[in-house]
Amino acid sequence: VQLQASGGGLVQPGGSLRLSCAASVSIFSINTMGWYRQAPGKQRELVAAITKSGSINYADSVKGRFTISRDNAKNTVYLQMNSLKPEDTAVYYCYARTAVVVWGQGTLVTVSS
Repeated sequence: VQLQASGGGLVQPGGSLRLSCAASVSIFSINTMGWYRQAPGKQRELVAAITKSGSINYADSVKGRFTISRDNAKNTVYLQMNSLKPEDTAVYYCYARTAVVVWGQGTLVTVSS
């Protein structure tokens, strides 16, 4: 499995971005996919995860602002990020939990005025 993340960029506080994570294979049978982020000088943290049954988990810091979804037909997982804050600035990494954890390359999100 290879994962290709995209959608990062520079956005003003209060703005929105949508990240995409496209897989090279069908994601139908992949149990869990999601997003981590790593801010400068900080540890990588889980942002959101979604299972193949549709169960979703969010970090407390993004609840009510971020929405994760998966489109099995497009082999893609999305992270809709609204009401962005400067503290959301980080490199965002998508992952897929198969027999091992597969990581995509990071995509940089910068929230700044």
